Amino acid sequence: MVVIHVSAECYPVAKVGGLGDVVGSLPKYQQAAGVNAMVVMPYYDRQFVRESTLEVVFSSELQMGGRSLPFQILKESTDKLGYPLHLVRIPGLLDRPDIYSYQDETEQFVAFQLAFLEWLLQFGTKPDVIHCHDHQTGLIPFLMNHSHRYNALTSIPTVLTIHNAQYQGWFGWDKYHYLPDVDPWKWGMLDWHGTINPLAAGVKSCWRYTTVSPSYLEELKSSSNGLEHLFELEEGKSQGIINGIDTEVWDPATDTMIPCNYHIDNVSKGKQDNKRAICKQFGLSISKPLVAFIGRLVGEKGADLLPEAVASAFNNLKGKVSILVLGSGEHAIEESLANLRNSFKKDYNAFIGYDEALSHLIYAGADFILMPSRVEPCGLNQLYALRYGTIPIVRKTGGLKDTVIDFSEPDGYGVSFEEASSEAISEAIVRATELCANTPGIRLLRKRMMNLDFSWHRSAGQYIDLYKSLNI
Repeated sequence: MVVIHVSAECYPVAKVGGLGDVVGSLPKYQQAAGVNAMVVMPYYDRQFVRESTLEVVFSSELQMGGRSLPFQILKESTDKLGYPLHLVRIPGLLDRPDIYSYQDETEQFVAFQLAFLEWLLQFGTKPDVIHCHDHQTGLIPFLMNHSHRYNALTSIPTVLTIHNAQYQGWFGWDKYHYLPDVDPWKWGMLDWHGTINPLAAGVKSCWRYTTVSPSYLEELKSSSNGLEHLFELEEGKSQGIINGIDTEVWDPATDTMIPCNYHIDNVSKGKQDNKRAICKQFGLSISKPLVAFIGRLVGEKGADLLPEAVASAFNNLKGKVSILVLGSGEHAIEESLANLRNSFKKDYNAFIGYDEALSHLIYAGADFILMPSRVEPCGLNQLYALRYGTIPIVRKTGGLKDTVIDFSEPDGYGVSFEEASSEAISEAIVRATELCANTPGIRLLRKRMMNLDFSWHRSAGQYIDLYKSLNI
């Protein structure tokens, strides 16, 4: 079985969030299961690309909006990711350092999809599945089905995975001419509320679509930034599959980014040693429970609630907790969280930015990971935390609801709360820190968490079963 994953992100090439982590790991585990999986993504002028050996495997031109755009498909020649990686390079569009936020982002990703389809037309043996990821690839299933230029591709099954339905790639009908000749009877497949909506077009046109957790699949019917009715209509071809994590990268026993490796049998000592390192670096007390937040400082992640929640937790706990924030995002939130250092100097600190090695150390050294998300399609931070014996404090939404069971329930291991409010977050922090008085209980929870299996082996198998159901 040959499967091509098409995505705007892939770790470690280029990553903004969970999309990059998923596309960087899933193909590797599918390869291990006997699937010939590969990744096609845009070319970015980044360190990984600059340090890789690339060979041109295809060159041509595409037509977009009256422009003729030369492009190349380059292959990373050593397969150092564990699967074939192909990069689409288009001078002036797909050769820049950043992934998103360019003014011509629509042109950027339309051209990416067209270049991929032009290359696919030249394949002697067609792949068994095209697996698209998020709105940046949502036009591919539509064009394969409804553009005369790509009639030869209509029989190839397409799967679309929705990592975050808040972002849909909207653009106006004034840019319709960017697309090749399309059956006019199918123009409605592109439209949603008067704009061209690539995510909606992908959901309508793909053979099957998936979300990154079962709960998120249900939530889309009531909260999906305007696509609620669409997800009700298309429910019959949907499936929720929990993301996995790369247990080779995220393994406290072998992690080269932490000072003290440990495993399930010496987790208490290992976490204490790593906690000592993180507390020394940020001027925090090792004797207090350490609650950490890692993530984008945006409203979607509940980060705007953190300043008030942190202040409230400190007032309630009277100096009995330490809190550390790692992240970047909206300037106002960054500034508010940075300023908290002035009020709680010995109990609080923040690193505004992102540092991969530091995130590993925090997972290894913190007692708790806080995830107060308003929207969390799956969430990976809680899965990394569980792997490292770090208790997640999460709001019950999306994948957090599917992967974290409150410690008050049978076989529970985390702390969960219902409301996206600063008061609920503060109460959850207080409730979590009370656990630390019960040392045997903490040890039991840590071992219970570290015995859980959220590896990609399980999730990759579910995707393979889905591919097989398409009569391959």
